[in-house]
Amino acid sequence: MQAPPQPVAFRSALRYWLKLGFISFGGPAGQIAMMHAELVERRRWISEQRFLHALNYCMLLPGPEATQLAVYIGWLLHRSLGGIVAGLLFVLPSLLILVGLSWVYMAYGHLPAIAGVMNGIKPAVVAIVLGAAWRIGSRTIRNWLLAAVAACAFVAIAVLKLPFPLIVLGAALAGWIGGRLRPALFQLGGAHAAARASYGPALIDDDTPTPAHARFSWAGLVRVALIGCGIGLAGWLLLAALYGPASALAQMGWFFTKAAMMSFGGAYAVLPYVVQGAVDHYGWLSAGQMIDGLALGETTPGPLIMIVAFVGFVGGWTHALFGPDALFMAGAAGAVVASLFTFLPSFIFILAGGPLVESTRGNVRMTAPLTAISAAVVGVIVSLAVFFGGQVFLAGGQPQWQAIAIGAVATVALLRYKLGTIPLIVACALAGLMLSYWHV
Repeated sequence: MQAPPQPVAFRSALRYWLKLGFISFGGPAGQIAMMHAELVERRRWISEQRFLHALNYCMLLPGPEATQLAVYIGWLLHRSLGGIVAGLLFVLPSLLILVGLSWVYMAYGHLPAIAGVMNGIKPAVVAIVLGAAWRIGSRTIRNWLLAAVAACAFVAIAVLKLPFPLIVLGAALAGWIGGRLRPALFQLGGAHAAARASYGPALIDDDTPTPAHARFSWAGLVRVALIGCGIGLAGWLLLAALYGPASALAQMGWFFTKAAMMSFGGAYAVLPYVVQGAVDHYGWLSAGQMIDGLALGETTPGPLIMIVAFVGFVGGWTHALFGPDALFMAGAAGAVVASLFTFLPSFIFILAGGPLVESTRGNVRMTAPLTAISAAVVGVIVSLAVFFGGQVFLAGGQPQWQAIAIGAVATVALLRYKLGTIPLIVACALAGLMLSYWHV
């Protein structure tokens, strides 16, 4: 009989989380698959059942589920410090890379070669967003009622211009009512119901007792929640004291905290809310820059929601927060503030709620309101594709035939031939570069 692995040294876990931060391409599905292959199958740090139990909880939460899963497993292994380190190392490489790419974009984006590359990538972004809507919809829209919820969400945000939080609340209310009148229509499918494989005994196995630090108590939940909220409040008060409550940095702190609480369904679901606030309300960046930022986010490791770092960087740069001679520092400050307030709620959710989840293993409830929210997310993502498509394919009110051609080919390559995101973006970037020189 195969023996369970030895306890994991903190240094070994640190090396793994840092490595994961640099190689975690492919969005949440790819990142979760990487963690499963490494932690469940090869290293056997955690069993399949415990892994899926943690993942189910993370799927219920707003925020990036892959990041939250890393925090959860790090917390199980090495207490709160382990969870904090796992989460930080998962997102830090992406933040540093995006700050560098954002600087190149703002400082040299006007050059013809870079402009050509971005003109090729933009249609690919529209195809990627459509692909995200298709993938999520194929898992979520299982009957006419959920399709109607998705359609109503599309109309609400694309036509009526309702704020995203209101759409989430409306979908939750529809699910709460529908779950009582027609519960069969809101039963979740088997997104994670495949038969559990056995990879041998694990360090944290199915029947491993809950570690002492992971046992639930109301006092512990309140203590962690108060510490986490206190850190966020102290950070915002510091920004308000240094730069004023109406300053761009203070506004970013408050706005991205709200965005983090609205990100049910992944980054694509919350992007319309970010567009409404960052582009339309605050004017931190333009719609075209938002599309460019999403393209950069797709080419970097880490969670896609790290696009907020690009939004913060461009907002800090364009507003010259520290004067015209410190544009990079202003951009970097905006990127750090946006990232901090976006990810802090995820750490609080896991470190405060993890013990409660461990105490209810085997009894996680997937409720009708959350099913309805998942359906509404599909309509919201489609609206995002329509918005981006209008910016790219009808720039200046005229059809952009080259962009339309690249977008059509990219959509077919993505949906029909399952081309990966990175190869797709590279190919479209090369096409845009060649077309720019062909016109010259």
